[in-house]
Amino acid sequence: MAKKWRTDKIMDRLSKILGAGFMASSLLFVSTSAFAVDGEIKGDLTELRQDHKELHQDNREIRGDRRELRGDFKELKGDRRELRADIKSGAGDTEIAQDRKEIRGDRREIKGDRHQLRRDHRERRGDRRELHGDRRELRRDISDYKASN
Repeated sequence: MAKKWRTDKIMDRLSKILGAGFMASSLLFVSTSAFAVDGEIKGDLTELRQDHKELHQDNREIRGDRRELRGDFKELKGDRRELRADIKSGAGDTEIAQDRKEIRGDRREIKGDRHQLRRDHRERRGDRRELHGDRRELRRDISDYKASN
């Protein structure tokens, strides 16, 4: 009887020690994953900030390109005015041909710039959508992290 009582006491103590060890290891595992998630969230947040800065820089570049395009249009308008003045004043054929060639070159340049501007704008719009999706995902991760703690 005494032996059984002693064995029960040892088993009871052993089960408490194992239970405490299991509890400590599970808490360690949970806290490690929580810290990993927290670090991942912080990493994602810095990435989002960098993407946001790049998006602002792209916006500035697009605005600058639009301003340049306006200047090119004004230059083309001036070239056309000059051509009309040359035609009215009866300038030589070579001068008129030179003005027309200049106008055609300007138009091609403007057309290329407009296509590039559209491409940049489309790309920026896609980047903006991606950034918003990443923000949404980060908000979900943060709310899941807060709910788990």
